[in-house]
Amino acid sequence: MHDSPLTGLVLSGGGARAAYQVGVLRAVMRLRREALTAAGSLTFMRRNPFAVITGTSAGAINAAALACHADDMEAAVQGIAHVWENFNAEQVYRADSLGVIRTGAQWLTMLSIGWAIRRWRRARPRSLLDNGPLMELLQQVVPFERLPRLLRGHHLHALAVTASSYTSGLHATFYEAGSPVAPWVRSQRIAVSGPIGVQHLLASSAIPFVFPATTLTLEGEPEWFGDGSMRQTAPISAAIHLGAQRVLIIGAGRMNEPPGRRVRADGYPNLAQIAGHTLASIFLDALAVDVERMQRINATLALLPPEALRHTALRPVEALVIAPSQRLDDIAARHLGSMPGPIRTLLRGVGVSGSGNDARGAALASYLLFEAPYTRELIALGEADTVARREDVARFFGWRSGPGAEGAAVQADLVQQP
Repeated sequence: MHDSPLTGLVLSGGGARAAYQVGVLRAVMRLRREALTAAGSLTFMRRNPFAVITGTSAGAINAAALACHADDMEAAVQGIAHVWENFNAEQVYRADSLGVIRTGAQWLTMLSIGWAIRRWRRARPRSLLDNGPLMELLQQVVPFERLPRLLRGHHLHALAVTASSYTSGLHATFYEAGSPVAPWVRSQRIAVSGPIGVQHLLASSAIPFVFPATTLTLEGEPEWFGDGSMRQTAPISAAIHLGAQRVLIIGAGRMNEPPGRRVRADGYPNLAQIAGHTLASIFLDALAVDVERMQRINATLALLPPEALRHTALRPVEALVIAPSQRLDDIAARHLGSMPGPIRTLLRGVGVSGSGNDARGAALASYLLFEAPYTRELIALGEADTVARREDVARFFGWRSGPGAEGAAVQADLVQQP
């Protein structure tokens, strides 16, 4: 059994933007090490501070990689950081000329004149890019065979990943837990208990139109699933349903970005700009709305007298939200040239062009830029943003400085352990 409070980790979607999450986690582990060093208790460093780990899209991949190494969380974070810091697009999708011709070129042709050409009707290309290489990468970095043992050993309470069904329209949360957790059902949302595998990660991270859908079994029937960020109205709910009483939420944009309007009317928006705006709505907006909803519920519950609280199923949930302090679109604009030539050519066909302040369509590219120069900058930003909020992080986890800090740090680190 895990003692209270159970801490949940919520990792949002966003394609290559999920590199930011790795920087946040690496900084959190560094701050944790400093607290435990002050307490003279580094032997506890291997313990997992996140009893419940949930993720969506690329966040689901990060979540699963962490969960499958939950017996040494610091090493788990360093492991996924090594992958993200050395990324190239060929590890995620076919970026060579032949691969692009077979998928992206056919897909774009079908959108433009394919309806008039019979052979394009027969070809029916399924997506802009072929993410076949991603399966091999997932098999290397996410050893799902370890997960049942880690759950039984109380290194982890639960893992959940989400995906959206094109077949039924349902938003599904697939989860594994160390102790029985009854599935929940909400409007257009269901939870499914059972083994999670690579196919669930491929489905959860299948960005609409960009990557192909994946088949998963739902209620005994095969259905086609795509990115879990689609129709995800409550990204935090899975962690709470699985028992989390406080949650660390890592976003991928918009929530803490510099304020102010940025308007540059340079003609009718091209396909890339519209697609980037659409993906931002899918990946970024739901989390911000859910955080605001949780804050309103917490504020309302704080006004209720103890007697009223005893008669409601709602409970306050402490949350720490860390999100980029800079616009990731702007960072992506500086790194468009690092994308493979065939991919740049393909994206140029939908309107991605220029660089830096003159870039167009960088928002779309920000989700597909699985290249080390870009991902390293996002990791560095995640680390800097987290260190800048050192006091908030310490307060959330219960770490203290000054007299008595040693005992407080050890106690805070042990409250979730079996």
